[in-house]
Amino acid sequence: LGLNYETAWTWLHKIRDVFVRPDREQLAGPVEADETYVGGPEPGCFDRDRGENKLLLAGAVEVRGEACGRARLRPVDDAGAEELQTFVADVVKEGAVVRTDGLLAYKGLNAIFDHKARVIGKDPKRAAKLFPKIHRVFALFKRVLLGTYHGSWSRKWAAQYCEEFAFRFNRRN
Repeated sequence: LGLNYETAWTWLHKIRDVFVRPDREQLAGPVEADETYVGGPEPGCFDRDRGENKLLLAGAVEVRGEACGRARLRPVDDAGAEELQTFVADVVKEGAVVRTDGLLAYKGLNAIFDHKARVIGKDPKRAAKLFPKIHRVFALFKRVLLGTYHGSWSRKWAAQYCEEFAFRFNRRN
């Protein structure tokens, strides 16, 4: 096309901006919600110690029988109640059934949702069995980061990557 890098990059971001409709419908229940870390290991950082290479994402997906419905992903600053409850309130319709793990940050959701919390325990594989839909979405998103972006993604543009993934995921059929 004869475009330089800066022009192609600008067009890409304009296209990504179109992926987000401000008036889009909220997710309807039942919905699985959880959080995950994205990014590679860093020397001296273990488990939930993030370091500079890891980013925390909140996610929610509609449960439609054996299939996943629509999904939403968003980077969050921390796994505290304010961040996670705000995310769920923004993306899920009031009164919907919301299934989460036993993280205390989700405890206040029962004020506006039919909140079903299940404690996972120490076995991380149990989380994928109890909440298979949201873990499928997280796995697919991480696969996109590795396959499409070759692991080269930026914290600065993380929200746009999440929106692009959700746009494509929600229109996969």
